[in-house]
Amino acid sequence: MTTAALDPRAGRRCASALNTLHALHYFAPELGREAQALGITHPKAVNFAMRAAALGAAGPGTVAATFYNYKYEAVARHVPAVWRTAAPEQVLAARARAVDAMLRRLLGDEAVGSADMEEAARLALRAAEACTRPARPLYAAHADLAVPEEPHLAYFHAATLLREYRGDGHLIALVSAELDGLEALVTHTATGRGFTPRWQLATRGWSQEDWEAAHARLRERGLLDGSGGLTDRGAALREEIEQHTDRLDRAPYEHLGPEGVARLTELTSGFVRTALAAGAFPADLIGKG
Repeated sequence: MTTAALDPRAGRRCASALNTLHALHYFAPELGREAQALGITHPKAVNFAMRAAALGAAGPGTVAATFYNYKYEAVARHVPAVWRTAAPEQVLAARARAVDAMLRRLLGDEAVGSADMEEAARLALRAAEACTRPARPLYAAHADLAVPEEPHLAYFHAATLLREYRGDGHLIALVSAELDGLEALVTHTATGRGFTPRWQLATRGWSQEDWEAAHARLRERGLLDGSGGLTDRGAALREEIEQHTDRLDRAPYEHLGPEGVARLTELTSGFVRTALAAGAFPADLIGKG
C-alpha cells in the first residue's frame, strides 16, 4: 500500500474528472430509453431510481438524506412508488446496459476496448480499495455490488464508488458548514462551477420562491452579496468546504500514490474530453445563469 503524501489538489483534480465521467450517464438518452422500457417515464423518477437503486427499495427519507440537495417532497412524489414499477435489481441492470451503450456512443468501440480503458479501470479500482463504509451510505451501497467483468463497465463502477465516497464526505462538510441542501446548491452555483439556477430548479424540485428564500438566508449570514454573488466570506466558506472534503477523501488517492493519481487523471480527462466533444452535456448546464 502506498502511504506517500499527496498534494490534496491532485486528489481533487482526479476526483473531479471521475465525477464528470460518472455524471455523463444522467444526461444520456440511453438511460431514459432503458428506464422507459421498465415503465419509468418521469425524468425525476428516472434520476432517483438509477442513483438510489443500489440502496435497495429505499423510502423517500433515505433517498432525500443521501442525495441531500433535493427537495423531500419532490423525492416523495416518486419514491417508493418507483419500486412498484421496477425492482432495484432491474434498475441496476438497466443502468449497466445504458452505460455500456453510452460509452460506446461517446467514446467509440475502439476506446472502450483499448489498453487505456483497462489501465483506467485497474487504477480506479485500486484507488477504491482504500474507501471504507462507515458514514458513507451511497458508497457502501455501491461497494456491495459486484464488479463488472468488462473493463469499461468496471471503470464506470469504480468511478461511481469514488464519486459517491467523496460525495458522502462532502455532505459531512456541508453539514459542518451549516448549509442545508438548497443553500449548498445556491452557493455552489454562485461559484460559477455548479449547475445554472434553471437546471437546479428543474432537477432538484425547488421552486423559485424556495431559491429566493435561500438567497435571503445566505445574505443574512454574509455569504452572498446583493447581486447573488459570493462575498469574501462566502468564497472562503466554499473553499473551506472543499478542503474539508479533500481531507475526508484523501485515502483512495494516497493509496493509489502520486504517479497512479496523475495517470488516472490523465486517462479520465482524455475520455471526458472526448465525451464532451461528442455533446454529452447540455450547453447551458454549468454557470451562474
